[in-house]
Amino acid sequence: MRFVTPILALVFLASGGAKLAGLDFEIQAFTRWGYPIWFMYLTGVAEVAGGIGLLIRRLSALASACLAALMIGAVATHVIHAEWGMLALATTIMTLAAWRAYSGRTEICALSSRLAVA
Repeated sequence: MRFVTPILALVFLASGGAKLAGLDFEIQAFTRWGYPIWFMYLTGVAEVAGGIGLLIRRLSALASACLAALMIGAVATHVIHAEWGMLALATTIMTLAAWRAYSGRTEICALSSRLAVA
């Protein structure tokens, strides 16, 4: 698990950063999929925030769960548009994020308990 978290952080920081930078290939993809450009920026913010959350020990498992949920949309998009190579990549990333979240489920419960008390 130690190596999965920094890899996921790198993936989401890079991917989100590309969206926030408005790189041409990201604009073309969101346009091709029929999504508005503001949604690309929203997705970029979520990915960068999640990537940062992965690097914060207390938030890492929760960030992984949120990012796994976010990746459901990416997987669905690639299925709808028959982008099989990207589907395989998105599914792998989603699975790793879900596995990291599941591995840290006690951390998520502890964080939830702390927030409920506060």
